Amino acid sequence: MAVELTPPADSAPAAGPAVRLDLPAIARLRADLAAAHFTQAALDGLWGPDAADALRRNERLPALRALAALRARTGEPGALATLAELFLLGGRVPESEVQAALPQLGADGAIALGLLWPASAELIAPERSLRALLELRPYEFTDSRGHASWWITSDLGELARGGPLGEDHVLGVGGASRTLSALMLQNAVDSALDLGTGCGIQAMHAARHAGRVVATDISQRALELAAFNAALNEIEGVEFRLGSLFEPVAGERFDHVISNPPFVITPRVEGVPSYEYRDGGMVGDALVETVMRDAAAHLTPGGVLQMLGNWEYTAAVPDAFDRLQGWLEPALDYWIVEREVQSATRYAETWIRDGGTRSGTREFDQLFGAWLDDFADRGVTQVGFGYVLLRLSDETPTMARLERLHTPLGDNEWGLGVHLGNCLAAHDWHAAQSDAEFAEACLTVSGDVTEERHYWPGNEDPSELLLRQGGGFARTISPGTALAALVGASDGSLSVGAIAGALAQLLEVDEAELRAELLGGARRLLDDGILLPPEA
Repeated sequence: MAVELTPPADSAPAAGPAVRLDLPAIARLRADLAAAHFTQAALDGLWGPDAADALRRNERLPALRALAALRARTGEPGALATLAELFLLGGRVPESEVQAALPQLGADGAIALGLLWPASAELIAPERSLRALLELRPYEFTDSRGHASWWITSDLGELARGGPLGEDHVLGVGGASRTLSALMLQNAVDSALDLGTGCGIQAMHAARHAGRVVATDISQRALELAAFNAALNEIEGVEFRLGSLFEPVAGERFDHVISNPPFVITPRVEGVPSYEYRDGGMVGDALVETVMRDAAAHLTPGGVLQMLGNWEYTAAVPDAFDRLQGWLEPALDYWIVEREVQSATRYAETWIRDGGTRSGTREFDQLFGAWLDDFADRGVTQVGFGYVLLRLSDETPTMARLERLHTPLGDNEWGLGVHLGNCLAAHDWHAAQSDAEFAEACLTVSGDVTEERHYWPGNEDPSELLLRQGGGFARTISPGTALAALVGASDGSLSVGAIAGALAQLLEVDEAELRAELLGGARRLLDDGILLPPEA
C-alpha cells in the first residue's frame, strides 16, 4: 500500500511521507502506545492545563518547557513524554529514548513504517536523533455504543512544520472532523460511504454502525494514511478507493453517505495554494452543489447523506437558502441547518490562516487580495457554514427544513447524531398519522426540556413562558399559552385530542380551531425533539 521512502537526512519528501501497511509492525506499535498510556488525558496531565490550552492555539513553547522541566527533575523523560515530543511537538529525540518509548516496535521499526526518520546527517552514530515524519495523536470520543480511544496519524501540522502546510497535506482530526462525527446518525445500516475520507476518521466512525464501509479520496497518500489508521485501531470492513467524489462508486448505492468534502471557497488564480484536504478545485460553492445534486443517485430508498458545507450569499441572490433549494432533487427529504455566517473578509482571513500563512506578512496580504478580488468579481457578500442532511424518500418526501441556528448546541453526550436520528424517527411516525389518528396519540415531554416563566412584579400571570431544550440544538421555544399547557400535560396518559378538548373548555375558545392549532404545534415539537412519540 506504500511507496518506499528514502529521503536524504533531515529532509521530508516533496510529495509527503508514505506509511507501510505492515500489520505485524503496526500491532507492535499499538502495543507500545497502549503501554505508554498515550492518551489525551495523560498528555494534559503531563504538561498541565496552561500548556494544553496553548497547544490548542498552536503554541508549543509551554509544553516544551514542561517537558524540559520534567527531564531536569527525573533525568529520563519517560515513554509518554518521548512520544509527545516526537509526534506532537516536532522535537528531535535521541534514538535511545525512542527505543525505550517503543520497545516492541523499536526505532528501526518506526523508521521502516514511515513514522520516523534520522534528524542528523550521521546515520550510523550511536546516538543519532530521530524526528517524526507524521503526526500521531490520541483521539477519544463517546457515542451510543460507548467510549472509544483511537490513535490517528496524519501529516505534520503547522506547529511541527514551523511554516505553511503543503498543498498535498493530509489533515488529522480537526474541529470540522469532530463536528461531522458527532452529527453522524448511529443506527445500524448495511452500507456506508465516506466521501473524501482524508485520514479516515469518518470511515472509522461509520464502521461502528455499518456492516461495510467504502472510503474514497482523490489523494493516494490520504488513502494510505486512512488504511494505516484503520489497521492501527483494529477496524475492519473498510474498503479504500481512489478517485474524485462519487466517481469511484459509480452505479452503487449506500444506506448512509458521510462527507466532509473539500468545500472551502478558494480563488482559482495563479499563486493561491490549493490544498487537497480542503479545496475541491471548483469555483465558489460548486462542489457542495455537485454533491447535493448527485446524492439521490447514490442513496438506497431511505438512505441518508450527511455532510458539512459552505454556501455563498450573493448580491444577485441575497438569501443563500434560495440557492440551496435549487440544488435539491424532488425525491429528497432535507434538513439543512446553517450554523454560522461570515463576511467575505472574515472568511478569507480564516482560511488563509488555516493554511499556515501568518497575518502581517507580504504573502498574507497577497492571498488576502486575491480572495477579496474573487468575492468582489462574483458578487459574494457572505458565506454560510452548516450541516446538510438529505434522505431519499421511498414515497413522497415529507420533510423540508431550512433553519438558521447560530447559537451554541446543547449537551449531547452521545453526539448530536443521536438527537437527529430521534427527530427523524419522530417525524416519520407523525407524518404517517392522519390528524384523527394523531389526536389519539399520548405524547411525552423529552427529559431535557425545562419550562421558564417570567413575571412582572406583582402579577400572578406570567408575561412570558419559554421551553428550553437542554440537548439537541438547545432550542428556546415561546409556545403560547395553549401549546405550553399541552406540553405540560403530555405525560403519556392523556391523548393530544383529550388535552385539546379540556383546554378549549378552560380557555373558552372554539375546540375545533384550538385542536387544529395544537395538532400542528405538537407535530413541530416532535420534529424538534421537545415532544416524544408513544413508545413502540
